[in-house]
This record gives sequence, structure tokens and C-alpha cells, in this order.
Amino acid sequence: MSVSPIDRKGLAITAGTFLIWGVVPLYWHLLKAVPSFQIIAHRIVWSAVLVIGWLLLKNGRTWWRQVRAQPRAVPLLGVSSLLIAFNWGLYIWAVNAGHVVETSLGYFINPLINVVLGVLVLRERLSTAQWIAVGFALVGVAWLTLQAGSPPWIALGLAFSFGLYGLVRKLVAVDPVAGLGVESLYLVLPALAYVIWGEFGHGGGFVSGYGWKNDLLLIFGGVVTAVPLIGFAHGVRRIPLSVVGLLQYIAPSIQLLIGVLVFKEAFGIERAIGFAAIWIGLLIFASDGLWRARRRDVAAA
Repeated sequence: MSVSPIDRKGLAITAGTFLIWGVVPLYWHLLKAVPSFQIIAHRIVWSAVLVIGWLLLKNGRTWWRQVRAQPRAVPLLGVSSLLIAFNWGLYIWAVNAGHVVETSLGYFINPLINVVLGVLVLRERLSTAQWIAVGFALVGVAWLTLQAGSPPWIALGLAFSFGLYGLVRKLVAVDPVAGLGVESLYLVLPALAYVIWGEFGHGGGFVSGYGWKNDLLLIFGGVVTAVPLIGFAHGVRRIPLSVVGLLQYIAPSIQLLIGVLVFKEAFGIERAIGFAAIWIGLLIFASDGLWRARRRDVAAA
């Protein structure tokens, strides 16, 4: 009996994707002089240019016909486009408003939110270990709510919006990059209209207002958005999902360190206790996932 070796290229691409997502708060912070909604609009426009260009170059117009072949795909991708736009917008606003630590909490919680959505929507059944993991996460969120006097809305908003986005995309069996292309088509015209509206004295200033460095950063924001998504879609197909599940904690871990060490956000003992409860839940969840994956490998062998 032997275990299949992990595809090193797929592992490197996927790990690199989560590394980029981990350090990306530093990038958006460089644009703090630009209104958040302008950053979001530019992010959508330039990433749409890149993604649609990539699809046309690689597949011509066949990518669109493949999506249209599925009756529910186009309307469901309209829903997912709204969810990812909300997620992007909340994330950028939170980073530039000094809430990087709470954004990291959102992506720590996200895997457990995915589990809960699987139970509520897809009627999946949880193991005892998974229920215990969810319980620890709930205790952590309740503790943070008690200490702050209100729920961690930013973290919960990010976790639920990305969790619902993943759920909708799970229901649409299309190529991940093609799906992103359809989402881009839904979002690009409203985003472009907002960019143009902003140029007429409503918070815009592209080319003439923010300076050439910020203009380049806004354009390159499309690359920062699209390339990791394309890389993730490519890499995740080459390695086991159990490995992806562990690698996904790279991003929020780096974000937490950036928030505390670079941006000097508060992270006292009270906040650490709440995070610790959630981390214990994640450890139980990840360990259970690895154990189940190992059992499947052994059974297959």
C-alpha cells in the first residue's frame, strides 16, 4: 500500500495564492488616500478586463457557450457576483479603517461557517468532532461579543458572505475561471459607471487626482484580484482538498500578524481568549478532516 505523492506544482501554486491573500492588506493600505468605493469599483473593472481577456485568449468565445449550456448557471452567478462584490467592499473598507485583525477573524471563522451552511442548506451531517469544533467557534464569537459590547460584525460579514459565495459556486458546476468571468460581466458595467460618475466631482480622481502612483496601484489591483483567483482555481484541482483545507489558514494568520505587528492594532488578552477558542475549534476541525482523508486513502488503497 502506498500513498499518492502530492503534486508539488499544485501545492506551490495554492500555497502562493494564500500567501498573496495574506499580505494583500498591505497593498490596499497603500491606497488609503482613495475612497474605498472607488477602490472597489476600480478593482472590479480592471480584474474584469484581465479575466475576460484571459478567457478569450485561452478559449475564445467557447467559454461563454459552455456556461450558457447550464440553465441555472447564469442567474446563480448573478447572485454570487453580488456576494463577492459585498465581500470585497467590506474587506477593503475594513483594512483602510484599521480593522485588519477583525478581517483575519472572519477568514478564520469562514471554514466553520461553510460547515454550518452545509448542514442547513445541503442537509449534510456533521461528525461529533465537527459539532465540537463549531461549538468552540460559537464560544469564541460569544466571548468577543461580550468583551466588545457588540458582535464582530466585520468578521461575521466577511465569513458569511464568502461562505454563501462558496455555496452558490458549489451549486454551479462550471469552470471556476469561467464563473468568475460571468460574475465580472455582471459587475463591470455598474462599477465602470461608478468610476465615471466619480470623475465628475464625486470622489473620483483617476489620472489627475490621486497621483500617478495611486493610479498604477488601482490598475494593478485587477491583477492582485484576478491572478490569485485563477491560481487557486488551477492549484486546487491538483492537490487533495484536505491539504487545501490546511493551507487556507495561511492567509488569515498572516493578516493577523500584519494587523498586530505592522498596523499596531489592539490585541489584548481579552481578544486573544476569543481567538484561542476559535483556533481550538479549527484545530479539531482540521484534525478530523485529515483523519477522514487518511481513512479514505487507506480504503481506496
